[in-house]
Amino acid sequence: MGAVDWLRTTTPGLLVLCGLAIAVLLFAIIKVKLEPFIALLLTGLGLALAAGLPVSKIVGTAIKAGDSLLETGFGGILGHIAVIIGLGTVLGAILERSGGADVLTGKLLNLFGEKGAPFAMGLLGLIFGIPVFFDIGIFVLAPLIYVAAKRGGRSLVLYAMPMLAGLSMTHAFLPPHPGPVALGGLLGVSLGWLILMGFVCGLPGFVAAGIVWGSYIGKRIHVEVPDEFLVRKEDEQTAPDEGERVSGGSGGVATKTVTATPPSVGLIGAIIAIPLVLILGATFGTQLLDKDSQLLQVLTFFGTPAVALLIAVLIAFYVLGVRRGSTVQELSELTAESLRPVGMLLLVVGAGAFFGKVISATGIGTALADTMSAAGLPVIVLAYIISCGLRIAQGSATVAIVTTGGIVAPLVASHGYSQMSIALIAMAIAAGSIILSHVNDGGFWIIAKFFNLTVKQTLQTWTVLETILSVVSFAVAAILFAIVS
Repeated sequence: MGAVDWLRTTTPGLLVLCGLAIAVLLFAIIKVKLEPFIALLLTGLGLALAAGLPVSKIVGTAIKAGDSLLETGFGGILGHIAVIIGLGTVLGAILERSGGADVLTGKLLNLFGEKGAPFAMGLLGLIFGIPVFFDIGIFVLAPLIYVAAKRGGRSLVLYAMPMLAGLSMTHAFLPPHPGPVALGGLLGVSLGWLILMGFVCGLPGFVAAGIVWGSYIGKRIHVEVPDEFLVRKEDEQTAPDEGERVSGGSGGVATKTVTATPPSVGLIGAIIAIPLVLILGATFGTQLLDKDSQLLQVLTFFGTPAVALLIAVLIAFYVLGVRRGSTVQELSELTAESLRPVGMLLLVVGAGAFFGKVISATGIGTALADTMSAAGLPVIVLAYIISCGLRIAQGSATVAIVTTGGIVAPLVASHGYSQMSIALIAMAIAAGSIILSHVNDGGFWIIAKFFNLTVKQTLQTWTVLETILSVVSFAVAAILFAIVS
């Protein structure tokens, strides 16, 4: 048997081929600095050719390409996530622009008082992080953290870490964020189960990383809030008057923007809750109602993630936009502005899904399943280890999630797991995708800049926080998986 045949037809050869493909992918992203979308696409095509797949299967023919790995890989996942991510982005934009973050901050600070301010900041990140992407959440909430830390007279770290833990937890574990939504499509699990298990696994990690670790390290690393981070010096600082709010200006510097009377906390909370309640209603309805039930049909329609988010967006447009004086044209401009960064994100997810599709078609997934079965390593542990390795090596949580999802999907499909078990495997992948954030992660540098941290301080605070969040959340998922599976 020649070397080529050995690589293409034997379990060790297929595993070597998969390992080489991942190594090339990481080299292209880390060393060559190639855009992940291009790197994933090139590596996927190269792996397909190296594995001996027919060209017609890889890219189709000149007449018909609809059944090719390239089109089904991209189209299958993008058909599932594009609408959800787009609507989720728009919802987050209208909530932010209306002053919802400021309202939540003021309410939480009043509720918990000065001593409970760090916990209030954690809840702020947790609540506002559901509809808002991680980096956008930092841009929006950082100026509010500056003000709270300056008034409290304590380290900026004490207030920032809980908020960052809340944003990171929702970004990694809960739809409509890209990672969990992509996993829903890759692994074939409903978003309702992902929401349920996201809260169950993510909240203990949030408490351990954001509240316990944040309070501990915030008392040991003191970071001042530079005056230039604030709109005015502390002796002139007053609470924002009604109709005014502090928002992120250029470079993260706080500026004051005059708006209409701010929305109520109840209204903001209700809008955020609408899609979650509708999606969960459909999930529970599937479990509790007869499949021919008329009520189930209604719950399924309105609980479809795209429909649920569309309803929330339309309500937000009216109550936070039109009713407060915004024109339809202004809301359209806001929508277009918020959607601009989404394009590359969707391309990365689509390319990652194509890469995973190629891995499945080559038979590597089956070979990996046989190897893991022989080694006695549970699928959920394998999923976590692969995701951790990819995250540490190349820095992108999204790339780690979609690549791991593609590798693990054949293993999940072959075992016939329940929806809850698959959701827990998805949580393990999500947990692995955030471990050990360091200098190859763009978020690392955003946090260092926005919270006045040196590289050493960022490693001591943020990197450890992410690792605790990852390990604790995975531990919860693994324990539950052992019980239910």
